[in-house]
Amino acid sequence: MESSRQALLIEKVLTVIERLLPEYLIHPVDFGIGNGNVAACIIDAEGRIYGRMFGTDKNRQREAFRVASKKATQVWITGIATGAYEKMVYAGEINPDQFGIMHPDFIGWEGGQPIVLDQETQISVGVSGMRGVNDLEIAAKAVAEVLAGS
Repeated sequence: MESSRQALLIEKVLTVIERLLPEYLIHPVDFGIGNGNVAACIIDAEGRIYGRMFGTDKNRQREAFRVASKKATQVWITGIATGAYEKMVYAGEINPDQFGIMHPDFIGWEGGQPIVLDQETQISVGVSGMRGVNDLEIAAKAVAEVLAGS
C-alpha cells in the first residue's frame, strides 16, 4: 500500500477508536483501569509510529501510551499478538531468543495485535487503558470499519 494512503487509513483508525471509546468506557471495569484514559499506538512495517491518547489526565494517558507502545513494538518485532506470544514462549513452542526480547520485557497482557490492511500491508497495533479483550476488539473493529469505508 502506498505510504500516504496507509497513513490516511491509520489516522482514520485512530479517529474511529476515539468515537468508539464511550461504548467501552461505559463499563465500570474498563473505565476503572485507566480512569477513562486510553491510548493507541500503531506502527507500520517501516517503523513509522502513529498514536493518540484519550482522556483528561495527562499522567494516566502517558502511562497508557507507555503500555500501548510496548504492546505495539512487541508485535512489530515478533509479528505475534501479545498474550499469545508469551504463551507460546512459556509452552516451549517458540524460542524467544530469535526476537531478542528479554523475558522481563515481555508485555504479557492482551492488547497488542498484528492487523492486515491489504495483501501486502500489515500494521502492529497496541491499545491500553481497558481490559485486554476490549483493547483488542476496539482496534479490530476500528480497522474493519475504516477498511469497509475505503
